[in-house]
Amino acid sequence: MIHIVFETANVKALQTAMEMDELLQGEILEIKDDFAVGPIAGIYETEGYQQRRDWWKEVVQFSPYENQLDIVDDKLTVHNLMNTLTQDESQEAWIWMGQNAHDVSGYYWLMSQLASFAGRIQVLYLNNLPFFNEKGSIFYPTHLHEIQPREFLKAKKLARPITLSEFEIDPDEWKKICGENAMVRFLEGGKKIVGKEVTYFDKSLLLHITKDAQKLNKVIGSALNKMTVQTGDAFLVWRLRMLSNEGVLVINGDLAKGWKEWTVQLALA
Repeated sequence: MIHIVFETANVKALQTAMEMDELLQGEILEIKDDFAVGPIAGIYETEGYQQRRDWWKEVVQFSPYENQLDIVDDKLTVHNLMNTLTQDESQEAWIWMGQNAHDVSGYYWLMSQLASFAGRIQVLYLNNLPFFNEKGSIFYPTHLHEIQPREFLKAKKLARPITLSEFEIDPDEWKKICGENAMVRFLEGGKKIVGKEVTYFDKSLLLHITKDAQKLNKVIGSALNKMTVQTGDAFLVWRLRMLSNEGVLVINGDLAKGWKEWTVQLALA
């Protein structure tokens, strides 16, 4: 069995769950890119792939992730997955996703490449489903890593094959989403992804920025804690840099020393 997840935190959560249930044992593959943000036009073609890679190179500049870009190769991950499924017809792949744009966009990108393995690709989608938190209260998780390891034992019962109909419809939906090429993708519900402007998260960021200089890490942390719809910290810092270029705010500090050295404040009128 091959498990596929879309966030590093989900890898760790699933590994812990595997220790509790031998029926979950298997290889875990992580799709590292976040297809909920950034350009995706022509994503399967060399030019589209390179445009996206160039954009990410700009986004992660000066960040703690700057040196990780070269080790992210989701194309190779999928190539190896397809080889494994081809060589061993008894293998199945389980795609785990929470109810968020990151996971659902990743699902579309991935499954659109796996139609030849229909019947052997399972999906587990935590779509408006209740789980128990660590205090025993019911809640509705949006991310896999939010559920307790023991709850994965319940979650695995959600596994179902991706249908032939879905293998026809979902790639067409993803093709339409790629054609729109919005810079931010938002999950309206179910698997419905809608495009948003690149400025979508700006308001949530600006709520935490004042005329007094604050550490950038503090601003990002505060914003992420309050945001009901989240995205990655690298994308948010990139937006702050763009807003700084537009004169909306001021970033001070040695860029070469990374985020922890930066402060941010509103530009004085």
